[in-house]
Amino acid sequence: MISVSTLLATLPLAQTKGGPADFLANGAIMPIALIAIFYFLMIRPQQKQRKEHAARLAALQQGDKVVTSAGIYGIVHNIKDTTVILKVAEGTMIEFDKAAVATVAKKEAK
Repeated sequence: MISVSTLLATLPLAQTKGGPADFLANGAIMPIALIAIFYFLMIRPQQKQRKEHAARLAALQQGDKVVTSAGIYGIVHNIKDTTVILKVAEGTMIEFDKAAVATVAKKEAK
């Protein structure tokens, strides 16, 4: 059985000058690969979620059931440029920033 230390000791001898192992050994590809992985696992999904959230807010209509980021359930009563007025109980209206609307459930068709 070959130990890890023996394998690591022979590794520099196995690399040839100018070959593909030399390109990987100089570390040029690692930062590029890490940036690509970071982009596809972190940045791209967040951009997609942000676009979907903006589309939901743009399609917001009176009567839609919503949940705010604070966890308050309500029904859209009125929509302004940057705010939305929610009916949270009979006779109780609260004005929220549109960005505070976390989820939207469309009103039921009658």
